[in-house]
Amino acid sequence: MSAVATSAPDAAWVTLNALIDDPLPVYARLRAEHGEVVWVPSVQRYFVLGFEACRFAENNPDTFAPLGGRNLVRKAIGPNMLTKGDPEHAVERSAVNRALRPKTIEQSWLPVFQENGERFLADVIEAGPGADLVQSFAIPFAAANLAAIVGIPEAGWAAVQRWSSAFIAASGNLLNDPDVWAANERANAEAEEHITDAIARVKAVPDQSMLSAMVHADLPEFLVRANTKLAIAGGVNEPQHTIVNGVWAFARHPEQRDRLIADPAGFVGAFDEVVRWLSPIQSIGRAVIAPVTLGGVSLRPGDEVMLVVGAANRDPSQFPDPHRFDAFRTRKPHLAFGGGIHLCAGTWASKGQIGRVAWPLLHERLVGLRPVDIEAARWRGFTFRGLEQLPVTWDDVRGGA
Repeated sequence: MSAVATSAPDAAWVTLNALIDDPLPVYARLRAEHGEVVWVPSVQRYFVLGFEACRFAENNPDTFAPLGGRNLVRKAIGPNMLTKGDPEHAVERSAVNRALRPKTIEQSWLPVFQENGERFLADVIEAGPGADLVQSFAIPFAAANLAAIVGIPEAGWAAVQRWSSAFIAASGNLLNDPDVWAANERANAEAEEHITDAIARVKAVPDQSMLSAMVHADLPEFLVRANTKLAIAGGVNEPQHTIVNGVWAFARHPEQRDRLIADPAGFVGAFDEVVRWLSPIQSIGRAVIAPVTLGGVSLRPGDEVMLVVGAANRDPSQFPDPHRFDAFRTRKPHLAFGGGIHLCAGTWASKGQIGRVAWPLLHERLVGLRPVDIEAARWRGFTFRGLEQLPVTWDDVRGGA
């Protein structure tokens, strides 16, 4: 990308704990002191901070490939499509896409999302003001929707959420905690049992699920299993965090919230700003497989980079006044769901269940919905990041519940 190649600056001051606790100040200092490509010894990877540099990497799979041996996602759930390039990736992705097209979301899954939304909203109302929106609504709602889309509804949302948490923890286990790997092994064993039963069921009676689409695309069974677990890994965490992050962000900006409540169709557009401003995926690992100059830094085959989405989505060269939340911001491309061939397959499902169901439903029914203590909210995570809890209150319940 740059005409003059140099060696990367070294940011030895960056610690994993700082990234996990609050990476935004780290990103700001890295950008100010070092530029958009920096070597970070504590992670043993080059950090790519700039939007264009990250987008270039995502759009050039012949130069930047999924990580190999150090890819924790592969270690956690097996050789899934996220860890591959084309043409292998394209074969698996085309099968999955059949269950996640906008038309399929509209016809098959939006009614499921609405039913689950009403179901778990009732739990929030029953718990009363002070209910934790994460545990009472966001997690069960996202997990129940995922169980249906994936094709294992009989597993129940609680089991799917438990597996997802274990897979996510293992995929981000940069500290190599043995307890995290043990929990991941247990989750794999439990999930495999349900996947086995589901494969037999959809072979006899096809349905609209991802698992059915993969089976009837004649993918080898080991790929059906690995990609089902990939969907479980990513399919709870991102919507769970986005639902709660959005409620928090809207409460911080009441004028914007009131405009959205007056015209709930705007929540779909607000979705992109929430995931840009508070990116649920903060970083994506890639391996350099061909010589390249990125952000003025010379990279060689074998180098490993971290595309820091959380920084790229606040790059002032792409987003004017990037640290300001604006639900009505003129839409520009962001990297919250990755890019290129690895753009998240569940993007339309997330927009549907959150922008068209969760946010409008919560704000319509819970009048004056807001955090109990908006300043007490705390995020955690570097690979995946979000609020761990958000107690909420409201003034009234509309609709007689």
